[in-house]
Amino acid sequence: MPRSQRKIREPERECPMSLTRRDFVRMSAAAGSMAAVGAFTPRLRADDSKKSAKASPAQKILILGGTGFLGPHVVDAARARGHTLTLFNRGKTNPHLFPDVEKLQGDRNDKLDALKGRTWDAVLDTSGYVPRIVRMSADLLKDSVKHYVFISSISVYAEPTRPGADESAPLATMPDETNEEVMKYYGALKALCEKAAETTMPGCVTNIRPGLIVGPMDPTDRFTYWPARVDRGGEVLAPGAPDDPVQFIDVRDLAEFVVRCIEHKTFGVFNATGPDRTVTIGELLESCKEASKSDATFTWVPAEFLEKHNVSAWQDMPVWVPSTGDSAGFHRVKYQKAAQAGMTFRPLMTTVEDTLKWFKGLPKERQEKLKAGIASEREKVVLAAWKAAK
Repeated sequence: MPRSQRKIREPERECPMSLTRRDFVRMSAAAGSMAAVGAFTPRLRADDSKKSAKASPAQKILILGGTGFLGPHVVDAARARGHTLTLFNRGKTNPHLFPDVEKLQGDRNDKLDALKGRTWDAVLDTSGYVPRIVRMSADLLKDSVKHYVFISSISVYAEPTRPGADESAPLATMPDETNEEVMKYYGALKALCEKAAETTMPGCVTNIRPGLIVGPMDPTDRFTYWPARVDRGGEVLAPGAPDDPVQFIDVRDLAEFVVRCIEHKTFGVFNATGPDRTVTIGELLESCKEASKSDATFTWVPAEFLEKHNVSAWQDMPVWVPSTGDSAGFHRVKYQKAAQAGMTFRPLMTTVEDTLKWFKGLPKERQEKLKAGIASEREKVVLAAWKAAK
């Protein structure tokens, strides 16, 4: 149903299962990244972004990274709105992308010389995981940019994450803040990265905390597993209960939000997850079936049985975590502040259809090696065990 389109955003400022949270963070980082909420009215629908793409003054934007997953979508969104991009990276990930965009080569850890003597309106940090390295970049750029946008994570929150947590929730900590073990302290290190940027450029930082980022070009398959699996048809092992909530953000919606924050000089901290209403794992799977037009059927297996048979939430059953216990708040994070600042959400079906289309365009050998989700033979074994136990 159409929503009204109030123009609301953050005021501009001038620059001065027995699944623990630790398990969840570790699995998130290993996979490559690295609820019930009230109704609201977003500023714009994603469908209207082109119609409303009234040009703001052209910005010069530096991206630290820019050729992985989120970066290319930011480049596309920014260029569509007339902005000029510079990418700084090691030149190792997808170096063929954007041959007509300026690229500076170096290493964030010790080779930043290519950034010296240059100025930009804003910098987007998509590749910061260690506060020492973020501090090095911010220190170098503090007199060269007006706005530092850091891509953080909702993993920054301390455990247990309560349902309905907003940006004021307590942050994860670590006993030794000089420890740089990202796989072990992913959330706490991201929180320290936020602090490093804000300390260096006080009042000029936007810390964006996405949840699960999904959509075309996702190298992790954490969301892609479901459209791909349902497309194969047959009996599908479905986790928990159909009404368990799930949250994620389409990478293109996140990219557009990043560009809006830069255009409007929107500073502060924002949870960036969605969609713009409560979505359940049941609705996600039914959307995958509708998009693929497959003959898939869903056999719902309780969380307790899955745990007993070592079928892990998030890893074997991507996107989903149990809706009770320590993981009750994982998919119930508040995002209204970001929506009020201009974050928009495309329909679930669009994300599913576009993800499936992208995936089916990959080489056959890549399609046969999903990086997330339960293996086909093991899925059959668990389904047989569930039926025998009933």
